[in-house]
Amino acid sequence: MNAREQQGRKPRADVQRNRAALLEAAQRHFLRDGIGTSLEAVAKEAGVGPGTLYRHFPTREALLAAVLQSRTEELVARRESIAGLDDAGVALAQWLRAMEDYLSAYSGLPEPLMAATRAEDPDNPLTVPCDELIATTDAYVRAAQRTGYVRPSVTGYDLFLAACSVAWIKGTGATGESVERLRALVARGYREPDGRI
Repeated sequence: MNAREQQGRKPRADVQRNRAALLEAAQRHFLRDGIGTSLEAVAKEAGVGPGTLYRHFPTREALLAAVLQSRTEELVARRESIAGLDDAGVALAQWLRAMEDYLSAYSGLPEPLMAATRAEDPDNPLTVPCDELIATTDAYVRAAQRTGYVRPSVTGYDLFLAACSVAWIKGTGATGESVERLRALVARGYREPDGRI
């Protein structure tokens, strides 16, 4: 069988089963222990060896990107409900909150995502989800700028980093009051002085 025929073939059932088991185990470990969890422990819980894990996911970033892909459905649903709002300022604020919740799903998640946006490595598997988040944020920012709610100098990247920062603070166990004050500071920074958000 040549390489072209192999590419069109469906993966074997055991390969699919191993991948699914690894993703489920990684999800549990990331939720419990954060993204720095032992990958060997993930493999063991999935019932496979470390070699199998690394064949499916050659790096921690690759495993994290695959796990995040399974969590994007909730974020997409929130984005769709936000898209129906008439007030661009409120839509931006709600999107930032949705992104913050997504970014705080696992302890330590903001750091590799922020690093992926700075990296010059096109093969980093976290670059694509970050680019998508930034592009969506930028669309909300531009809509809010058109209505005069957001300063012209603010970009989607700026507010992606702000959401990462708030998510990181939440991950440290900060109180709800502290997180609310931080959100208010961020909003004062991106809003026009007379913005009514």
